[in-house]
Amino acid sequence: MPRVLNSTKGTVVAEEVSVARSFWSRFCGLMLRRPMADNQALLIEPSGSIHTAFMRFPIDAVFLDRDRTVVKVAENVRPYRVSLSSGHSVLEMVAGCARRAGVERGDQLVVDDQYMEPIEHSQAAVAVIDKREQRN
Repeated sequence: MPRVLNSTKGTVVAEEVSVARSFWSRFCGLMLRRPMADNQALLIEPSGSIHTAFMRFPIDAVFLDRDRTVVKVAENVRPYRVSLSSGHSVLEMVAGCARRAGVERGDQLVVDDQYMEPIEHSQAAVAVIDKREQRN
């Protein structure tokens, strides 16, 4: 299962990420689901806006451009609300997770997936490891 890394800060944003790319999976998103764990997220692509109709819990929505640079962080979006952005995709997490992960506008996120090309996978992993080593 993919995970999302913040290559700007060298941190892990979410350990378990589901990806919604089909029309129905994007439309349904997190509707009627139980709250996710703090280490889980849903990446919806493409999506420049979200709704939280029929959701059971508030979320943080991290909007990303095509290069997966954070263009907007909408925190604590409660059920039955709408959030708009000029982004290309959105990462949805349980409310409070974006702040705890330190995600801010301008950060570069990377989807670290076992199915990615080996070069891209290596670059993402090396960037996170390098950032961690610099802090120690």
